[in-house]
Amino acid sequence: MDKGAVGLVVRNGKIVYYKSFGVDDANKNTALQKDAIFRIASQTKAITSTAVMILFEEGKFLLDDPISKYIPSFAKPNVLSTFNEKDSSYTTVPAKREITIRDLLTHTSGIDYAQIGSPKMKAIYAKAGIQAGFSDHKQLLADAINKLGTLPLVQNPGERFTYSLSIDVLGRLVEVVSGLSLDVFLRQRIFKPLGMEDTYFNLPVNKQSRLVQVYTEDKETSKPVLWKDDTFPGSTINYPINNNGYYAGGAGLVSTIKDYAIFLQMYLNGGEYNGHRILSRHTVEIVTKNQIGEIPFGDDKFGLGFQITTEKGNAKLGLSEGSFSWGGFFATSYWADPKEKISGLLFLQQWPFKHSELSDKFKVLVYQALQ
Repeated sequence: MDKGAVGLVVRNGKIVYYKSFGVDDANKNTALQKDAIFRIASQTKAITSTAVMILFEEGKFLLDDPISKYIPSFAKPNVLSTFNEKDSSYTTVPAKREITIRDLLTHTSGIDYAQIGSPKMKAIYAKAGIQAGFSDHKQLLADAINKLGTLPLVQNPGERFTYSLSIDVLGRLVEVVSGLSLDVFLRQRIFKPLGMEDTYFNLPVNKQSRLVQVYTEDKETSKPVLWKDDTFPGSTINYPINNNGYYAGGAGLVSTIKDYAIFLQMYLNGGEYNGHRILSRHTVEIVTKNQIGEIPFGDDKFGLGFQITTEKGNAKLGLSEGSFSWGGFFATSYWADPKEKISGLLFLQQWPFKHSELSDKFKVLVYQALQ
């Protein structure tokens, strides 16, 4: 095996499978360790969304408040009308309504994604210096989000699901409302109480040797090769160790598979873990139910930070209806099944990753083992 993976399964709150495979660095032939630290990228989103719900429980805002109430640059949003490919200039029309916090949590805000979104919006964001979160230079979340608020939307809020920088905006909301940086808030209110000791935006020097190598695919042979600086232009894999100061709520964290399993177990426990309550049981129910109504989202639906398995989605692989899941850019993935009291995680570190079916095969293997 040219690269490594770590898999973990928890049932009824106890680890029943926890194993690493392959190597971390193919050049050095070093084995991948179970406690390796991975760039979890978009798995950051569920954690930031949880921070939002903590503040919601404290009465700091309502989910249907306009985001402009807390970040004024989002007032009077406009929707993209025409776009000139030659110079990325554009015209807009006023949006039908303001973006709400709920719109942001469900990716129905009309915001798009820098670097991985639609061609038009990628160009507009690039011209404005907006990044997807893997920042290669020093910048502040406040500056980036204030600028994002002045840029056009790709659609009217609430119209459809568009995977987006919405959770980065929510990271800034956490900062504005709490008076703390997102980094400090997550550490104080989620990581420390849960005992997530290896989850960071800025990875400490004494833990950097555990950060996993990132792979990409050789364009001629399709075999895994170590990541090169130009693999994904405008981004760096060194964002956890380059002290960029950018706390991207949608993509910036690194973690271990065990830390993230603890986070999922908190949800499976109804908002509590190891004597520490993070969310109330009713808030967990809100987060893990369909929040997008009839808006299309494949066979499943979307809650407040998670994909939610429907009856139709259950027929695909057997995940119980109501299971919640997502993954990350560098081939990390997870799900949690409240009915069977299972969470499963499979972490790799590669993009692009043509064997994306591995995460589905992992699910099949877990469910066939149930009696």
